[in-house]
Amino acid sequence: MANQKQSGPEPPIKVSTINCIDLSNPDIGESVALLKQACLDCGFFYVVNHGISQEFMDEVFAQSKKFFYLPLNEKLKVLRNEKHRGYTPMFDEVLDPDNQVHGDYKEGYYIGVDVPENDPESEKPFNGPNVWPADGVLPGWRQTMEKFHHEALEVGKAVSRIIALALDLEVDFFDKPEVLGKPIATLRLLHYEDQFSDPAKGIYGAGAHSDFGFITLLATDDVMGLQICKDKDAKPQIWEYVTPIKGAFIVNLGDMLERWSNCPPCTEFWGMVKTDILLHTLWNLTMTVWLNVCLLAKQKKVLPSFPQSGAQHI
Repeated sequence: MANQKQSGPEPPIKVSTINCIDLSNPDIGESVALLKQACLDCGFFYVVNHGISQEFMDEVFAQSKKFFYLPLNEKLKVLRNEKHRGYTPMFDEVLDPDNQVHGDYKEGYYIGVDVPENDPESEKPFNGPNVWPADGVLPGWRQTMEKFHHEALEVGKAVSRIIALALDLEVDFFDKPEVLGKPIATLRLLHYEDQFSDPAKGIYGAGAHSDFGFITLLATDDVMGLQICKDKDAKPQIWEYVTPIKGAFIVNLGDMLERWSNCPPCTEFWGMVKTDILLHTLWNLTMTVWLNVCLLAKQKKVLPSFPQSGAQHI
């Protein structure tokens, strides 16, 4: 794709300011207050000192790049299946079909909680065995990703305890077996093509969307590519960048939590957009936690600390 910069001064970059929660902070009240404010502001916040070492984060990014640098025919051997495990090619996903002329300029790899085929749980949506590149192709790759999936899920559980307190629930509410006991937790490795997004032409690294799960943990490289829109009904919409912080997760509260809280939205419209000021390939890792209560989420049920308004409590 040909890219040309327009002459004249570049437009100013709008950068969003979001709260930062330190998971090592002994003052849990401060963390709860920061999270509550994030809900009211934009539904996004940083998490630092989460327990995953920078050395291991760097290794996960390095291993992710090794997979995406493989020849396409090798990647297609582990194409995503009906259980949403495996590789998704460039343009495979379309997050904003009303405004995109083709799929997202990204490729990905899905990894979930590993459930053997002979386990009755594998019959449920998003449950099943993972698929992996051959060990001879990427030695140690599976072990690295399994370890990161486990550690990122533990971070998600730590964040869920702060969310519980912010919602006036018991701190271990989301730790209950029927809630986070067997979560639907999906790790996605994502590689964004080194192309310019051009919204006027309907071309995006990833189309605008909101996440439909409980929470999403996002780790990125040092390229500023994530944008959020705090008011999707504004005309025109105002998009602001979220600055990457090395070693931090950017946390997004999803649509499921909005529905459970039976309140005005605390989640925001967001998308991964690459404009003419982003010239480098963007790599990131997302860990989306959907919990184990998708059937309850489909029904009209809310958390016990919120008015029912015709809905039943979880």
